[in-house]
Amino acid sequence: MREYTVAVVGIGMVGREMVRVLRQRNFPIKKLRILARRERDEEIDGQVYHVVPASLEAFEGVDIAFFAGTEGAKGASQQFGWGAVEKGTVVIDNGSDFRMDPRVPLVVPEVNPDALREHRGFVANPNCSTIQMVVALAPLHRVARIKRVVVSTYQAVSGTGTAAVRELEEQARAWAEGKDFPPPEVYPHRIAFNLFPHIGSLGEEFPGYYSEEVKMIRETRKILGEPDMAITATCVRVPVFNGHAEAINVQFERPISPEEAKEILEDAPGVEVVDDPEEALYPTPVDASGRDPVYVGRIRKDPSAENSLDIFVVADNIRKGAALNAVQIAEKMMEMGLI
Repeated sequence: MREYTVAVVGIGMVGREMVRVLRQRNFPIKKLRILARRERDEEIDGQVYHVVPASLEAFEGVDIAFFAGTEGAKGASQQFGWGAVEKGTVVIDNGSDFRMDPRVPLVVPEVNPDALREHRGFVANPNCSTIQMVVALAPLHRVARIKRVVVSTYQAVSGTGTAAVRELEEQARAWAEGKDFPPPEVYPHRIAFNLFPHIGSLGEEFPGYYSEEVKMIRETRKILGEPDMAITATCVRVPVFNGHAEAINVQFERPISPEEAKEILEDAPGVEVVDDPEEALYPTPVDASGRDPVYVGRIRKDPSAENSLDIFVVADNIRKGAALNAVQIAEKMMEMGLI
């Protein structure tokens, strides 16, 4: 098997998880370079890695580069992405800058791997919430064709990054110790024992929608190849450390029973069905954290609209929602002979 010189750009929560996933999956690495803003050593799972400053020159001889920007982070792929491609590097970008660029495939390997055949050296990793939703919806869409999606998300603080995790920890500790809550710095409101429907920034394209909601709408349409699919989203930040959850209402063009949907999902790649509500068995962020699958449960008929189902979907947003999906893209490209 060919071995590859691999770079990971960024060593925050997603970058560290990318390194972890590459090791766990025995990715065929000849040499690993970790690039960031400054030179230093970083320890990941007991192994020390030397980090060097990112520059265009650092991509010389690199076969595959994973840009590990935490959701919303900008700069690295804008600054170095296409320059790395010009040096012969295949770029897989976790950031949001190029996801809707017509030159760039937006890929979830379980859903639309054929889009990789059109790559020009640059592939985008979708938004974490989008990834887990389309992994669950695509198998159903192939069978019954989706007319409309209404999704409400419950998103963990790890999606914002290390500082947000620390903020939740500090606020929870203050409560436990009977102290005043420290003022929020990362979020506009206190996150401990609270939640708010605000992820990202407001824009003009979808008035009143925050950017996370717009990403779910636009990215889902691109991945599924359905530019006019009716989708609406409300994205909520919740005081959970890791693991995003989504309540999804789906309307189909034909009737589909919960039993049929469950059978389809049980056979779907990347999906694990956890659906026995009488025994209080359904997906939760705690159970999904640190694991690969997208978990689906609470599969039930919506009696208020024809041909409609409700489902509950949970996944590790740092793992499947970022690092793992990026590595799976590279693995699929290797399998398809595209690298």
